[in-house]
Order: sequence, then C-alpha cells, then structure tokens
Amino acid sequence: MNTAVSSSTAPSPVGRALPGTLPSLQRWPVWATPLAGLIVAYGLIPWLATDYWFDAILIPFLALSLAAVGLNLLTGYAGQLSLGSAAFMAVGAFAAYNFNLRLPGLPLLVSMVLAGGVATLVGVAFGLPSLRLRGFYLAVSTLAAQFFVQWALTKFGWFSNHNASGVIDAPRLVVAGLAFDTPVLRYVFALSVVSVLTALVWRLVHTPTGHHFIAIRDNELAARVTGVPVLRTKLLAFAISSFVIGVAGVLWGFVYLRTVEPAGFNLDRSFQILFIIIIGGLSTIRGAFLGAALIVVFPLLLSRVGQFLFGGWFDSGVLDLSQRIVLGLAIVGFLIAEPQGLVALWSRALARTERLLARHTRAPAQATS
Repeated sequence: MNTAVSSSTAPSPVGRALPGTLPSLQRWPVWATPLAGLIVAYGLIPWLATDYWFDAILIPFLALSLAAVGLNLLTGYAGQLSLGSAAFMAVGAFAAYNFNLRLPGLPLLVSMVLAGGVATLVGVAFGLPSLRLRGFYLAVSTLAAQFFVQWALTKFGWFSNHNASGVIDAPRLVVAGLAFDTPVLRYVFALSVVSVLTALVWRLVHTPTGHHFIAIRDNELAARVTGVPVLRTKLLAFAISSFVIGVAGVLWGFVYLRTVEPAGFNLDRSFQILFIIIIGGLSTIRGAFLGAALIVVFPLLLSRVGQFLFGGWFDSGVLDLSQRIVLGLAIVGFLIAEPQGLVALWSRALARTERLLARHTRAPAQATS
C-alpha cells in the first residue's frame, strides 16, 4: 500500500555511495528538490524569461500542472478514472467570475476559494456514481459532466452575464491592492497559487487519508475489509480533486486566457489533462509537472521542426493534425515501454548521473593509492 506514496517522493533506489565520494543524489532531503525549484522559479525565471515565455509557455504550464495534480490525486492515487476535468475547470472559472461580478469588493483570493468550493460540490455530485460504478463505466459517467456543464454554461446566459457572444473578460488580478497586470506578475501570482495547493496535496497523500486513497485503488475489497471507509474516501477524493481543478480553471481563465468562455474548457482539454498524468506518471506529484511541461512545449517544438523541414506547407491545420498523431503515438509508446511515465525516466537519469559522478570521483582516489 505504501509503494505508490514512496514513488511520489523518492526516486528509484540506486547503489550506495562509496566512502569519500560525493553524497548520493538520492539522499537529498525530501524538501531539497522542491526548494531548489522554487528558488529558480522565483529568483531566476522572472529575470531571464521574456513576455512571450510567460504568456505562451510558463503560465499555461502552471495552470495545466495544477489541474494535473488534481486529476492525479483522483486517478493516480485513488484509482477513480475521470474524463470531466475541463468541466470542473469551467465551473471554477465561471464561479469565480460571478462571485466577483455579483459581490463587489470580494477579495480575489476569497472568490477563488469559493469557486473551488463550487467545483467541489459539482465534483461530488458527479462523483456519486463512483459508489456503484468502476473503470470504464465511471469514466462514462464523468464524461457526462463535461457535456452537461458545457451545455448549461451555453444555455443559460446568467453565467456569462447575458453576454451575447458568451465570451467574457476576466476581472483584473488585484490582491491586497497589488495589481498583477504584467506577464511576469501574472506568472508570480500563478506560481504562488500552484505552489501552495501542490504543497497541500503533497502533504495530504502522506496522511492516513492518502493511504486510504491508495488502498482503494489497489484493492477496494481488501480496503473495505481492513476498515477503510470506502464510500466516504471516494467522495473525498472527488471533492479535493475537483477543488484543485476548479482553482486551476480560475488560473486558466483569469491568468492565462484572460477571458472566460465554455470553448476554453472543452473535451479536448479534459483529454489533455489525462494525457499529462499518463505521460508524466500516475500517482506522483512530480509527474504532473513533467507531463505538463512536455504537453506545453511539444507543440512549439513540433511547429519549429515542421516549418524547418516543410516550410509554408506546414500550416496550422497540418500542425494540429500532426500534434494529435505524434502525441497519440507517444502515449501508446509510454504505456507499452514505460507505464510509469517521465518520472521513471527522470529517476533513471538521476541514478545514471550519480553512478558517473561516483565513478569519476573514485578513479583519482584509486590512482593515488
């Protein structure tokens, strides 16, 4: 039951470091890698990245990473397959918009928390079938959430303040009098939200509740026999996952797109988030970020390579089709060759680097002796 938890916090085991060699990379404290990442994210990237990097790569990467963290909690840890992630993102975005519109003076962070709460209620409502359904049938029931939410947001103009086009401008990002108007400030805002929620999710999966998630995923009958409250735990997984995904929807609409519209949260978005956790690695927080990085950067790389090889023939239509084909092949390849995703490849790379460092460090010592 503890194997999935350990995979989210510790890389694959490697050989023990020899006396007198460099310390093992795997023996770093658990908090060392996240701390180093935050130092780079807060201390270096704001000074080095351009506005294009913030708007086209970093901000969507953060929003998709947070959505993937939420889905991974539900699917990777609790074993409940969901195809309605974009619906919960849409609920969060539209709820935050309406809270800001209907309640003047409401702080932005409060509206985001309330929007996450609304997404939680919707997630629990559509999570009720998980008490009776499993696997494919549960996936179909969550898919119904995707179509229902999009239909409701399009059908009832109240959600978009009766805007004729259904596309509404997101409110300004203002927290404690500080306006996050520039690309770098919007990036810092998104980074702060993602960091806090990811830390809370990481802490959750190391509590008895997180162990209950894993127990239900591995063997629901055995979990029930050992005293795990299966029904309550399943609904709790849907609730927390929907809250995180709902806040990710606020970041996607308010910080990245800066508009809120149902088309921004379509079925393709749900599959995109699912692909992120498959490619990155299930039941691992780190895999959500690795998978999101690949999903965000991949179209840009494919566009550059395609234009270099085929010139003007490689237009946006060909790019979209090529992206779907290559991404589909990549997912099949990962499922066959490396089901644990990019996080397993990352751990192997760290292990290989450690062995090389140990070998180079040991060689001079043997020569002098």
